[in-house]
Amino acid sequence: MVSISFPFSMILLIAVIGYFAARRKAIAMVKGNLRQLQALPQAYGQTVFFTTFLPATVILLGWAFVVRIMGPSYALISDGLFQVLVIITAAVGAALSYLRVKPSQRARAISERWIMGVLMAASALAILTTIGIVISMLSESAIFFRQHSWSDFFFGTVWAPNFRGGSQLSILPLLWGTLYISFISLIIAVPVGLYAAIYLSEYASPSLRSVAKPAIEVLAGIPTIVYGLFALITVGPMLRDFFVQPLGLGSSSSSVMTAGLVMGVMLIPFVSSLSDDIINAVPQAMRDGSLGLGATKSETIRQVVVPAALPGIVGAVLLAASRAIGETMIVVLGAGAAARFDLNPFEAMTTVTVKIVSQLTGDTDFASPETLVAFALGLSLFVITLGLNIVALVIVRKYREQYE
Repeated sequence: MVSISFPFSMILLIAVIGYFAARRKAIAMVKGNLRQLQALPQAYGQTVFFTTFLPATVILLGWAFVVRIMGPSYALISDGLFQVLVIITAAVGAALSYLRVKPSQRARAISERWIMGVLMAASALAILTTIGIVISMLSESAIFFRQHSWSDFFFGTVWAPNFRGGSQLSILPLLWGTLYISFISLIIAVPVGLYAAIYLSEYASPSLRSVAKPAIEVLAGIPTIVYGLFALITVGPMLRDFFVQPLGLGSSSSSVMTAGLVMGVMLIPFVSSLSDDIINAVPQAMRDGSLGLGATKSETIRQVVVPAALPGIVGAVLLAASRAIGETMIVVLGAGAAARFDLNPFEAMTTVTVKIVSQLTGDTDFASPETLVAFALGLSLFVITLGLNIVALVIVRKYREQYE
C-alpha cells in the first residue's frame, strides 16, 4: 500500500520554503519599494505555494486512491520510486514558479485562480460523494431486487425476515412507523420551537435572550443515546404508569408516543435556533412600516414578520423533519422494534433506520436478501427525503413569487 505521510510532509515543506523564498524575492527585486509590485508580497508567495503543493498533492492522493481501490497490481512502479517522483514534481513546480516571480507578475490573479480551483474542487467533491452514495445504494438494491420480489417489498404488508428462507420484506410497516413517529415529534417541535423563536427575537430582553437561546441550543448537543435512555427509563414508564394503563390503552412503556415526545424535545433547537436567526434577518424597516400604519406588535409579527421569514422557517421545519426521519437510537430504546400497522400511539413500533441497522448487524450472509434489503430501505429513505426537499422548494418559490 502506498505510504503518503512522508511524501506529503516533503511536499508541504517544499511549498512553505517556496512561499517565503518567493515573498523575499519579490521584496528584494523592488528594493523594498512595494508600490512597484503588482500585488502584495504574500501574493507572490501564495502563487509559489499553490503551484508547488496542489498539483503534487493531487497526484499523490490520486495514486494512493487507485492502489487502494484497484489493488497493488495496478501500481506500475514501486512505492519508493513513486514517492521520489512526487517529491521531484513538487520541487520542479516550486522552481518554475519561483523563476517566474517578477514585479510585473499578476500574482494576486494567479493566486485567486488557484483558490477558485480549490473551492470548485471542494464543491465537486461534495457532489461526487452524493453521486457515489446513490450509485452504491442503487447497485446493491438492484442485486436485492433480483433475489426478492419488488412487489412484496413495495406493496406487501408484513415485515418478517428469515435467513432460512421464505422472508416477507415489506417496507410499508416500517414506513408507517417512521412517518407516525416523525409526525408526533414535529407536532411538538414545530409549534414550541417557532413560538420560542418569535419570543426570543421579538419580545425577550437582550439579557434574557443571551441566556435563553444558548440554553435551548444545549438540547441539540445532547447525544441521541442519552435521549434514548431518557425515553427508556423516564418517559416510557411515566406514560405507562400515569396515562396508558389507567385508561386501558396498553401496557408497554415502549411506544410511538414515547419516542415522538422525546424526539420532539430533541428537535426543538433545530426549529427554534434557525427560525430565530431567520426572523432576526427580516429588515427592521418592514416592522417600522407596519407599526407606523397602526398595526399592533402581534399583528406585525403575524402579518409581516412571519410571512417574510416563511421560506427560512420552511427550511427549518424541513431540516427537523429530515432529522426525525433519520433518527435511530431514540426509536430503538423508546419505540421498540415491532413492525406493524397500528393507529394506537401507545403501541410499540419501529422505523426504517432501525431495521437498516438490525439487518446489517451480526454474523449474516451479506449476499442474502435479508441483508441486502438494508440498501433498498436506505434508497427508499433517500427518495423520501429528496421528495421533502422538492416539496419545500416548490412552496418557497411560490411564496417568493407572491411577495417579491
